[in-house]
Amino acid sequence: MSLKREIGPLGIFCISAGAMISSGLFVLPSLLCDRVGPGMVLAYLMAGLLMLPAVLATAELATAMPKAGGTYFYIERSLGALAGTFGGLANWLSLGLKSAFALVGMGAVAQLLWPELPLKLVAAGACLTLTLVNLLGVKEVERLQIWLVLGLLGVLVGYVVLGGRQFQEANFLPLFPHGSGALLAATGTVFISYGGLTKVAGVAEEVRNPGRDIPLGMLSAFLSVTVLYVLSVGVTVGVLPPEEIRDSLMPLASGAGRVLGKVGKVAMSSAALAAFVTTANAGILSASRSPMAMSRDGLLPGLFGRTGKAGVPSWAVLATGGFMASVVLFLDPEDLVKVASTMMLVLFAFVNFSLAIMRESKLQTYRPKFRMPLYPYLPVLGIVSYGFLIAEMGAVSLELTGAFLAFVLVWYLAYVRPNVSRRSALVHLVGRITDRNLGDGTLEEELLDVLRERDKVTEDRFDRLIRSCKVLDLDGPLPAEECFRKVAKELSESLGMEEDDLFRRLLEREKSSTTVVQPGLAIPHVVVEGQGKFAVLPVRCRGGVKFCEGPPVKVLFVLAGTRDERTFHLQALMAIAQIVQNEEFLRLWEEAKGPEELRRLILLAERRRL
Repeated sequence: MSLKREIGPLGIFCISAGAMISSGLFVLPSLLCDRVGPGMVLAYLMAGLLMLPAVLATAELATAMPKAGGTYFYIERSLGALAGTFGGLANWLSLGLKSAFALVGMGAVAQLLWPELPLKLVAAGACLTLTLVNLLGVKEVERLQIWLVLGLLGVLVGYVVLGGRQFQEANFLPLFPHGSGALLAATGTVFISYGGLTKVAGVAEEVRNPGRDIPLGMLSAFLSVTVLYVLSVGVTVGVLPPEEIRDSLMPLASGAGRVLGKVGKVAMSSAALAAFVTTANAGILSASRSPMAMSRDGLLPGLFGRTGKAGVPSWAVLATGGFMASVVLFLDPEDLVKVASTMMLVLFAFVNFSLAIMRESKLQTYRPKFRMPLYPYLPVLGIVSYGFLIAEMGAVSLELTGAFLAFVLVWYLAYVRPNVSRRSALVHLVGRITDRNLGDGTLEEELLDVLRERDKVTEDRFDRLIRSCKVLDLDGPLPAEECFRKVAKELSESLGMEEDDLFRRLLEREKSSTTVVQPGLAIPHVVVEGQGKFAVLPVRCRGGVKFCEGPPVKVLFVLAGTRDERTFHLQALMAIAQIVQNEEFLRLWEEAKGPEELRRLILLAERRRL
């Protein structure tokens, strides 16, 4: 059973925003104030700017390839199975660890409100509940996420508005009591707070209109949350002295208490609780799609790719929830969160690299609805920035990430390599650079199917004919008679008639009136004997076919059918007219590298299906 497309733009916004707002806003200011001082507000702004390349790259890739697994799918299809194995497992592990950390944070907040509650049991119970919600279906997950995130954002907006009235500018002085050098390190720490934003791409296959809704939801969430981060932390600095921020477990709750008393503190603590729930909920939703997508591709056992009646990858959800519960109960997620952050940075760099590979490979079927601006400067800036932040994560994180990479390599050699032989976009790029055809066409065909699914295109009879027909690619130049002879040779067998008879009919039709319908395009068409027969043959002649009048013709669509197919004959003519009216069609036709690219060019053309 396939995944259900049930997520709308508001759902995308709330999944993205909910995955971002967590301990980075409610807990981190206490640590940053001690290290940086009031200037930590700038760290949130700078971290948001650093996140921009990853956000824009993910938005483009998600609109071009809206498939389950998100980051995994882009990395695997662009860089190959080894990189994809690392990307998929790293995505699952980092999201699982981050979500487990959010559950621990939720348990800590619950303890502040109800001190008698055991932290780990609360976190594990929440994990079980959210896992069950995810098993019910993506619509239920979306509904819960929307209510929680809208409530959370409402509390934060109210805090910013009311807190701004009690703002004390003196609290910002000195801006950097320990020197401005600490700002860069603080930016790296804050940066991870934005990491959940791109994970909504993992559920791209379940979005109703991915070409529009994913960039709209992601970018609006990014802008909204960035502004709220900066304003909320700024208001907290403005209403609380630095020493109170440093001593508080949750500075925003303390700030809300200063502004509105106990009601404000309880409201903000409840908002923090909701934030941790939304992070964990979005984490289970997105993380579970990585093993599902890997299973589909043969990188993991088939069990993880199975979907239940609700259209949910049940085993992948259970594995994700079980992993998170184990981390909460038996490990200290705080010790592992740096490793998760390092892997997340590596994935961000890979996503930008993947975008560059997809663009430069010039794949015919790579057609994003949203395109990253300032290419190639932003991807290069992103890769360099994330590389610098990775180096700053510390030796222990790098060593553990290296150990994880070693495990991935063993798994790849033992399980993946014997089962998977797909060629990536990187192979196509190498082929383009060396002027050799190294691709096998499977990636283009897969992306063609993805585009049809994305754009909700239902194949009609003309599409099916084009998929199955031969495509003639000639060098030329040729006289019309010689071209018709080659056409008759290709079509005679499928029509069940003699080659000479078909050749004669083509010549007679051309003599009665030219079939050149516009400069460079001809549609020779003939009626044949029998019933229920219809054939089409697209022809490209690089040097051109010389007809009686006009310039050489490089595009030919040859149609042949019986009289009872007259209605479809007219429909085929209408389809061809819509295909060739695109002003880019003739250029793309001439640049296509062979028959299969010509076929895909016809199939990808925008037209009204009948």
